Amino acid sequence: MVAVRVELTCDAYLCCLTHAMSTEREEVMGLLLGEIIEEGEVAVVQVFSLYMMRRLDKQPDRVEISPEQLSSGAIEAEALSERMNRTVQVVGWYHSHPHITVWPSHVDVRTQANYQLMGRHFVGLIFSCFEEIDKVSNHTHFN
Repeated sequence: MVAVRVELTCDAYLCCLTHAMSTEREEVMGLLLGEIIEEGEVAVVQVFSLYMMRRLDKQPDRVEISPEQLSSGAIEAEALSERMNRTVQVVGWYHSHPHITVWPSHVDVRTQANYQLMGRHFVGLIFSCFEEIDKVSNHTHFN
């Protein structure tokens, strides 16, 4: 089965975006909570909640999720499962790229590959924020 679509509820998207916009000095991160819906030969990753995490790495342009934080996210997903009476799990992670492109760094690619060992449908989202406006052409750079 292949994940072909990732769906975020408006609330989950706005929470991720708000978290990303909370600081322009360093990257922020969190876990995406939701479920994987099988539709025949494909899977849809539905994200409807998130688990914001505290930074561990001292470098402002790096984020790291400890095993303890991942475990806490799984516990939060389990509690959400009970409250919603549906299966909720950690389905991915997100982080911000303040003042830089949305494209993943080599560290991001390695981190994503490691997470996908837990499940091939584990998704990663990057929120590029605080981009500068091109004053010469008066256009915003969208990455």
